[in-house]
Amino acid sequence: MSARTTIRAIPTLLRIGIAETIAYRAEFLIWMLTTTMPLVMLALWSSVAHDGPFRGYDSNRFVAYYLLALIVRNLTSSWVVWQINDEVRRGVLAMRLLRPVHPFVAYTATHISAVPLRGLIVLPVAVIMLVSSARGELITDPTRLALLAPSLAMAWAITFTLMLAIGSLAFFFDKSMAVMDVYFGVFAVFSGYLLPLSTMPGWLQHTAHYLPFRYVLSAPIELVLKPAPGVPTASTLELVGGQAVWVVVMFTLALTLWRAGVRRFEAVGA
Repeated sequence: MSARTTIRAIPTLLRIGIAETIAYRAEFLIWMLTTTMPLVMLALWSSVAHDGPFRGYDSNRFVAYYLLALIVRNLTSSWVVWQINDEVRRGVLAMRLLRPVHPFVAYTATHISAVPLRGLIVLPVAVIMLVSSARGELITDPTRLALLAPSLAMAWAITFTLMLAIGSLAFFFDKSMAVMDVYFGVFAVFSGYLLPLSTMPGWLQHTAHYLPFRYVLSAPIELVLKPAPGVPTASTLELVGGQAVWVVVMFTLALTLWRAGVRRFEAVGA
């Protein structure tokens, strides 16, 4: 596979990805609806905060946090793990391996092409935030605001490569999708998906700093959300630098598992 072949194939792969997303729009919308947990948590914690701030979070701050969580989650989630599992199980992957473009490139193009359509869905949420009282909880530092787009891109890359790594386990285990149940449970706690990390016990916050989940969801939120009163805030370098490190780590892990899995896949007659 040459770099020239890959570059020439990318526009076509993007068009195919967009066409597939539009063709399977019902499934796409159903998938998007599975990321609405922040709205449930928003209703719960807004009610709690009406009686008084909870660890620096009042109603407006909870609104801002969970609307940001909804936006980040929608723009950065990935379903490639299910795609890989299905292709391995049905043997369709054999045809993908014969193509001149590395499967990672094809998967990336397919899933990136869906991001603009997700943007159309989260746009109303962003507008609601900007016209509501939640806008007062957003920072105005131009440096941090300028880093939001790169931070979202890296959050997407961490999620995507992590899903590639979990998907590659299908080469080794028949029930590899069970790993996703464990993943989502850990992700929900250590990413800030259910509750802002700064409101959790100290040991859990400390642990979250050394796991990739914080940099998938909480980091972009922390980048643009004003710090809660009396709560230490992470530096821009810690947030964005941590994301960059995890992009490299997860890509390396995914590629290692994939290569080992493909060798096993081919060894059994694929």
